[in-house]
Amino acid sequence: MLCVLRCFMEKIMAVEIKKVKYLPELRKVAELADEIWHEYFPCIITEAQIDYMVEKFQSLDAMCRQVEEQGYEYLAVYDDEDLCGYIGIKPEKDDRLFLSKLYLRSDKRGKGIASLMLDRVAEEAEALGKNSVYLTVNKHNDQAIAVYEKRGFEVSELVVTDIGSGFVMDDFVMTLKLE
Repeated sequence: MLCVLRCFMEKIMAVEIKKVKYLPELRKVAELADEIWHEYFPCIITEAQIDYMVEKFQSLDAMCRQVEEQGYEYLAVYDDEDLCGYIGIKPEKDDRLFLSKLYLRSDKRGKGIASLMLDRVAEEAEALGKNSVYLTVNKHNDQAIAVYEKRGFEVSELVVTDIGSGFVMDDFVMTLKLE
C-alpha cells in the first residue's frame, strides 16, 4: 500500500501548472486546444461547430484578444514537462472568478491531474479575494459535469447562448462557493 501511495505521489509531483507569459507558450496552448477539442467533442457537438468554436474561442488570435482586451489569464499544465492541458480564467469585477477553460489531453485523464487543475483554480480565486468560481459546461458533457459535481460545483443556471453562424452553446452554469 505504501509503495502504491508513493508511486502515485511521485506521479502527481511531476505535474506543474505555470502561468503563460509569452506568445510562444500561448501558441502551444492554442495548438493543444485544437487537438483536445477535435478529440473530445465530436460525441457532443458537430465537427463544424467544433471548428467554429476553436477558431472563435480557442485559437491563438482569440486567446491573445482575451488576454489583452478582456483580462483573461492562461495556465499551462505539464506532466513530466509534457504540455498536456490548460486553464483559462478571468477575474470578474464582483466576487467571482470565471473558469473559462479547463482541458486535459485524453491520455492524461483519470490520473488526478484535473483535480490538481481545479485546486489551482481555487487557489487563484482565493489569491484574488474571490468568494466563488463559476463556469459554463455543455449540458451533454456528462463526464465534465460529473467531475465538477464531485468537486462541489452546483448548477446555478441554464443558458443558451447564440455564438453566431447558426451555432448556440446549450450550457449549465455551475458555481463553486469557496470557504
